[in-house]
Amino acid sequence: MPATLSYPGVYVEEIPSGVRTITGVATSITAFIGRALRGPVDEPIIINSFADFERRFGGLWVDGMLSYAVRGFYDNGGSQAVIVRVNNGAGTAAITLPTAGSPSGSIFLDASSPGAWGSNLSALVDYNTADPLNPSAPADPELFNLTLIETVDGAIATKEPFLGVSMNPSSRRYLPRVLEQSSQLMVVRKNSSGNWNDVPRGRPRSSSSGSPPVVTPYTASAVTDGADVGTAQFEGSPNLKTGIFALAKTDLFNLLCIPPPTRGGDTADSVYQKAMKYCVDRRAMLIVDPPASWGASPVTAVGKAMSGLGTLGLSGTDARNAALYFPRVVEPDPERDNQLDTFVPSGIIAGIMARTDTQRGVWKAPAGLDAGINGIQALQVNLNDAENGQLNPLGINCLRSFPITGRVVWGSRTLRGADQLADEYKYVPVRRLALYLEESLYRGLQWVVFEPNDEPLWAQIRLNVGAFMQNLFRQGAFQGKTPREAYFVKCDKETTTQNDINLGIVNILVGFAPLKPAEFVVLKIQQMAGQIET
Repeated sequence: MPATLSYPGVYVEEIPSGVRTITGVATSITAFIGRALRGPVDEPIIINSFADFERRFGGLWVDGMLSYAVRGFYDNGGSQAVIVRVNNGAGTAAITLPTAGSPSGSIFLDASSPGAWGSNLSALVDYNTADPLNPSAPADPELFNLTLIETVDGAIATKEPFLGVSMNPSSRRYLPRVLEQSSQLMVVRKNSSGNWNDVPRGRPRSSSSGSPPVVTPYTASAVTDGADVGTAQFEGSPNLKTGIFALAKTDLFNLLCIPPPTRGGDTADSVYQKAMKYCVDRRAMLIVDPPASWGASPVTAVGKAMSGLGTLGLSGTDARNAALYFPRVVEPDPERDNQLDTFVPSGIIAGIMARTDTQRGVWKAPAGLDAGINGIQALQVNLNDAENGQLNPLGINCLRSFPITGRVVWGSRTLRGADQLADEYKYVPVRRLALYLEESLYRGLQWVVFEPNDEPLWAQIRLNVGAFMQNLFRQGAFQGKTPREAYFVKCDKETTTQNDINLGIVNILVGFAPLKPAEFVVLKIQQMAGQIET
């Protein structure tokens, strides 16, 4: 806004340049949904390594295929993941601490998450709260020390001491608040109104009694991990934000993996169908695991895959956001003395996509000799070229084993990649690049809303979107030798008419020439006839 000119002199004005940088979003944040040993239920938790998964969700679990998929993700180059734990009737362990003195009552401590892991918790209470700098001063009768202990196979795995805590709500070290914010093991139970008003104010009885003192820890109640997770837990509720829809609480994810609920089992077709629709809404890709029956018999594997693809119900234009990889993989299981077992490949594929994005870019197909599979011993079915040639035209991506190079991903088609469909989003990298552009521009153009809808705004849009597309062109994301051949950005009177302006609409048209993978390499060899001099 021009300065008010009141006195003779020099006035300085800063004029905005109109440059608003559009930043590309992440491309390989992978969401996993499944059953875990411990951790929050129906809450998306971001992790950055398998060590994070072990701390928050308990690590590998023989009954939870989610843990093996996450391990495969990080073994193959994955970076950031979002974990949604679901469960079916798992109990929450509890410890009862009776209060000392009057009024009598009990303080109930609940495990921080449901599951049989909580049955291994115990608590110790003592009154050794004297100030070490002033040991002669009388101890505060309200203060006590609480130590929470988790044991695994008889040995202490986790120990959390909380010193100088109190049950007085006005205290700086009020136990319910301290545990809620600091403990990974237990919390103080709230009442039905969601507060601690009913929690007794008296401190709990000491764990030591008699002379000489005998320590008797308070132990947790025994609970179970509940039944196997079913379709209802996976599908969840969009209103309650559970199951798949718990991902509504997270800002962004690009890939979605849903390992089967049981070892050797399958994820229900209806779960995949709902997940695929949700991925369309969130601009993400669904990685589909092959049914166990496809690879049960290597002799009939190809036939079952060809006939079983249609029964999955993953069709229509939404299938552009899904890709299926076959067969399953064989890898050692540390939870069973490294015996070999068969696991789904979705986590591994997501890791390879993340690795390819980092090394080359989202526009590079996550397949080929560079897309090696780490951490496995074999494939459930070893396909040859002829069998691969039967599945590839249907949009089934194959995992292959070659001499020297080992096991690699050897296909990069979406579930709309069947030759018969002739879909423009036939290839995984083309679809993922389009989703990347959509999400990046959607977030990067929020500033346009409520701006004056006329040529100055349109020029700013062309400038900023054009700069974003030019940067991608320089990285080799598009076809073409020149920017004119690779992309265009149109926002003017042709895209936005006067009627659009009256309706408050601005139309932006962005076109790009995608790079498509060299799926078939044809060598033509010709014998050169000898030249005859005339």
